[in-house]
Amino acid sequence: MNMQAMLKQAQKMQRDMQKAQEEINNTEFTGKSELVSVKMMGDRNVKEVKILGEELEKDDIEVLEDMILIAVNDALKQIDKVTEQKMSVYTKGLPGGLF
Repeated sequence: MNMQAMLKQAQKMQRDMQKAQEEINNTEFTGKSELVSVKMMGDRNVKEVKILGEELEKDDIEVLEDMILIAVNDALKQIDKVTEQKMSVYTKGLPGGLF
C-alpha cells in the first residue's frame, strides 16, 4: 500500500470516528434507580432528573441523594459502553487503543 492510499485511509477513519462520536453525543441515555430517573446526552450533559417517589419525607432526602447518584452513574456507564462499542471499530489493532 502506498503512502497516499494510507493517508486517505487514515483520513476516512478520522471522519468515521468523528461521525460515530457525534452520534454518541446526540444519543439520549436514561439511568434509573428505585426513586430517580436521569436523562443524559452522550456528551455527558444531564438533561433531566425526575423523582419517581410520590411522597418523600425529610428523612428520605439522604436516600434520594444516593438514588440520584446511582442513576447518574448508571447513565454514564451506558455512555461508556456505547462509546467503547462504536469506537472499538476504529481502534482495533492499535497499541493501547485510543479510548
